[in-house]
Amino acid sequence: MKIGFIGLGIMGKPMAKNLIKAGYELIVADKFAPKNVEEVAAAGAKAAASNQEVGSQADVLITMVPNSPNVKEALFGDDGAAKTLKKGAVVLDCSSISPIASREIEAELAKLGINMLDCPVSGGEPKAIDGTLAFMVGGKQALFDEYKPILEKMGSSVVLCGDVGAGNVTKLCNQIVVAVNIAAVAEAMTLGQLAGVEPEKIFQAIKGGLAGSTVMNAKAPMMMDQNFKPGFRIDLHIKDLNNVVDTAKAVDSPIPLTQSMLEMMKILHRDGDGSCDHSALLKYYQKLTGITLHH
Repeated sequence: MKIGFIGLGIMGKPMAKNLIKAGYELIVADKFAPKNVEEVAAAGAKAAASNQEVGSQADVLITMVPNSPNVKEALFGDDGAAKTLKKGAVVLDCSSISPIASREIEAELAKLGINMLDCPVSGGEPKAIDGTLAFMVGGKQALFDEYKPILEKMGSSVVLCGDVGAGNVTKLCNQIVVAVNIAAVAEAMTLGQLAGVEPEKIFQAIKGGLAGSTVMNAKAPMMMDQNFKPGFRIDLHIKDLNNVVDTAKAVDSPIPLTQSMLEMMKILHRDGDGSCDHSALLKYYQKLTGITLHH
């Protein structure tokens, strides 16, 4: 089985490398990250000159690109891989996109005799590197069972959530929880420091209790170090929360916390922090208080 992989950014590059380590034969492309293509090729993949070249040789195609239009372009654009994929091939779209778009893409692929699972991930760059991502999958049970082993080489949790689109609905739910959790950590640490308690003491004291979380363990140290190197960028989280807003409108779901998170992130974007890690939500509080969080 040959796997095609389009999109070798912060997440896609380590995911592709883990598939190579697992013994899969890969052909890869990313016109926006040629150095990453070279790096993955040096690890054992074949570098393709185009998406169509990837499609022509792949039994399975993984896409890992920023948003819905990027997936559609990678598959159906002038250099679209779907044009050269063989009938019976499968697309595993690991991008975090609108669930409505996932269903539209599946319908177009079905016309070509190509199957699809939407498989967005959570865990950020660290878990992409160590192969412990969480996959939220939408699609047919039989297809999921057949291709789950591939996803398990990149993640420690692979869960079928429903039909195509359900994976991305679940990812949107994930992004609400992550955003609110990061903001809560930033707000709490800021309050604690202003009230005279060292943030490191707060972190050590509460991380083992009910307030503890994977988000806190990952992001609190980054905040105290003022390290906002992106594992997951503010701008991408804005994209996800905009997709939450669209989905919520479609099903008439109240999202007051999401709306607040989105406004905070938009302010950070306007301040030039859109390329920072989403732990930079701390900067919103630092701007309001004039303090800098420390250990």
